[in-house]
Amino acid sequence: MQTHEIRERFTQHFVAAGHTEVPSASLILDDPNLLFVNAGMVPFKPYFLGQQNPPFAQGTATSIQKCVRTLDIDEVGITTRHNTFFQMAGNFSFGQYFKEGAITHAWTLLTGSVEEGGYGLDPERLWVTVYLDDDEAADIWHEKMGVPRERIQRLGMEDNYWSMGVPGPCGPSSEIYYDRGPEYGKEGGPIADDNRYMEIWNLVFMENERGEGTGKGNFEILGPLPKKNIDTGLGVERVACILQGVDNVYETDLLRPVIEAAEKITGTSYEDPRSDRAQDIRFRVIADHSRTAMMIILDGVTPSNEGRGYILRRLLRRIVRSARLLGATGPTMETFMNTIMDTMTPSYPEIAENRERIVKVAVAEETAFLKTLESGTHLFEQAVNALKEDKSSTVTGDQAFALHDTYGFPIDLTLEMAAEAGLEVDMAGFEAAMAQQKSRAKADSQAKKHGHADLSVYREFVDNHPTEFVGYTTLEAPGTVLGLLSEGTLVGEAHEGQEVEVIVDSTPMYAESGGQLGDRGQIKTGDALLDVHDVQKIGKKLWVHKATVTKGGLDVGSPVTTVVDGAWRHGARQAHSATHLIHAALRQVLGPTAVQAGSLNRPGYLRFDFNYTDQLTPEQVREIERIANQAVDADWQVNTVETSLDQAKKMGAMALFGENYGEVVRVVEIGGPFSMELCGGTHVAHSSQIGPISVLGESSVGSGARRIEAYSGMDAFAYMSKETALASGLATMLKSSSEDLPERIAQLTAKLKETEKAVERLRRAQLAAQSAQFAAAAAVINGFRVVTARLPKNTAAGDLRVLATEARQRFGGEDAVILLASQNEEKGNVPFIVAATKSAVERGANAGSLVKLLGQYVEGRGGGKADMAQGSGVREEGLVDGFDAVKRELESL
Repeated sequence: MQTHEIRERFTQHFVAAGHTEVPSASLILDDPNLLFVNAGMVPFKPYFLGQQNPPFAQGTATSIQKCVRTLDIDEVGITTRHNTFFQMAGNFSFGQYFKEGAITHAWTLLTGSVEEGGYGLDPERLWVTVYLDDDEAADIWHEKMGVPRERIQRLGMEDNYWSMGVPGPCGPSSEIYYDRGPEYGKEGGPIADDNRYMEIWNLVFMENERGEGTGKGNFEILGPLPKKNIDTGLGVERVACILQGVDNVYETDLLRPVIEAAEKITGTSYEDPRSDRAQDIRFRVIADHSRTAMMIILDGVTPSNEGRGYILRRLLRRIVRSARLLGATGPTMETFMNTIMDTMTPSYPEIAENRERIVKVAVAEETAFLKTLESGTHLFEQAVNALKEDKSSTVTGDQAFALHDTYGFPIDLTLEMAAEAGLEVDMAGFEAAMAQQKSRAKADSQAKKHGHADLSVYREFVDNHPTEFVGYTTLEAPGTVLGLLSEGTLVGEAHEGQEVEVIVDSTPMYAESGGQLGDRGQIKTGDALLDVHDVQKIGKKLWVHKATVTKGGLDVGSPVTTVVDGAWRHGARQAHSATHLIHAALRQVLGPTAVQAGSLNRPGYLRFDFNYTDQLTPEQVREIERIANQAVDADWQVNTVETSLDQAKKMGAMALFGENYGEVVRVVEIGGPFSMELCGGTHVAHSSQIGPISVLGESSVGSGARRIEAYSGMDAFAYMSKETALASGLATMLKSSSEDLPERIAQLTAKLKETEKAVERLRRAQLAAQSAQFAAAAAVINGFRVVTARLPKNTAAGDLRVLATEARQRFGGEDAVILLASQNEEKGNVPFIVAATKSAVERGANAGSLVKLLGQYVEGRGGGKADMAQGSGVREEGLVDGFDAVKRELESL
């Protein structure tokens, strides 16, 4: 049974049972605790945490969620069931059915016949685990489902009790295992061998609320939840492994084609699916990481040195590294990406329209990493040479870690190259450095674990008093103060001069989202006046007005009038609508591979980030600006419509990565097919109301990510006016017309460069003349012609080198040594140089040693080769003694 069919059977099973089908959320959600969605229930967290009421008609839902877990990335390919990307199929009940319902649904699907839509698993090969004292679940499994008591095992909190890791819902769980047979391990059920008995489904029975604490069992159970909930997760890849009769998750229909592609590219065979040989593990790493990287890129991430981008970069580089260790000599990424996209597209049709972009991002990273490998190899060779000079045979842990962490050079390549050079690597030191880094990362992760705790003060309002937003149609609206917060605490009243957060039942003020900043304005009641300087949204349902009481006071329950600053809103609408035009124009110029990665717009200004690997040309930037302004001039009507997500996609509306859309979405359409996006922001009524758009330019904001910045409306006019005045001033100054200004500036630039070259030639001639004077004034010491000179202050170190070289050449085959020094008043140092002719070096005059001797007298240091060496010190008054010390050294030769 193919994986896409396994997915389809799961969905249909639960839809037939009355569950609402929920599409997979993006891997990237606005969650302070997560880099990526790592469990099927993550998109449902607001409902389990009580921040929002579930929107599902029957109180039940089902989804197949994309997930990524990278904590154990180094274990990939070693175990038989570990993937960094996996698909978690789940069913959820919010206060509807509980243990018996969840168990019945799962058992029916797993053991139901293939003809009737089930998976057809042999019930005699299924084992279950329950929490230690969960007699209720154990009885249901035995009495209702017919599972023998001996195949029901009990485990403690570490294995069969679930919570989110933060205060909130928790409860016992029951896990379903499949016995793969004696060839996979010993008998005795999951307690005896969790390799032979593979976990395929986890049923969580949320019935309690937990308190503060860390770890899986170190917390207090506060009491029962008001409503009992169900959260289950079936591992699609593990079920595919069983139904397709393969030994591990890398052998399924989704990943095996990548292994076969890797065999062709590398010329190496993948011999044993169960082998723990390094060679076979590398094949599995390539397969797993190719899929994970592809899915991460699909959801808008590009490689970088931090956060999600760092994870992606690490995955892609592990692919390249593994392929090269298997024998690949050329590019591999395009083949791997295309292969995995072929297998995954039936389940994720959106891959097709993003295919070109995904390949481009992955190939660009491969190209960059191949250069890193080259430079890392050079750095490694330098380290080896230094070790040999010191007669050491061990690459230190710090050196290996620096190559790995700073330069991206894989440790296994370091080990391999060290072995070839007859050296060892201090792996204990390397692992200690890695452990320190992981400890810092873990501490940082723990510090972020309570991202939801701060929202608990708003929970009552989110659940029972969601804000009514009326700002699409009015800038002023009456309302009632439902809550006041000061320094994170609910208060009953606010006084003049106080900073407060105001919760009103109805507001026309836009709360920051979708890149658009929150509105500014005022809240009025009687003699009281509050200046609102920001509006934020909590749980997508509650508007929180951050304000200063500038006059009078305010009580909870007070009737108020909320007024949007009209000028602010006008400028914000212009900028947000201009962002849509820039996005549409950009895709016209660059094609569909340019995908939005974020935006910010405030009155008069916008910035738009997009995934694209190449720098834009000036012509492309101008074309984007021209197309956007053509749309302004067209005076298109801006239409908005609320519809279902599926209907919006059928209309061609673009959705943003990382957004978790509800059942009803808002489509903003400008100019028919020109621009159509899902957007909750405020917009102009006609495109002409945006006013002119001035693109300031584009820049890089990371590997594979670019940014366009622009002004809109009067800010664009002011910018163009300033630029025009500047151009006019330059034209007047240069006695040229504005049209001829570029050519005139080019002429002056060329002339300036010629003048600079002439000045440089003159300076060189002066230096040559000066070197001739040095040679003529040379003293004779022990048969050496010796030049000592202190040059004018601020003579550049480069000029010292030129003078020393020129002077040395004038001595030809004579034994000569040149000592020159200066003083840099700006930097406060004393640069110096020693040069020696070839014959002087043969007599024993070593410039490298002499420069170190001179450095002792000026409190400096230096180094170089035997014929020329440079240094720098800080004590100019020591130069005379230093010169004398060098002369004495030459006398002794």
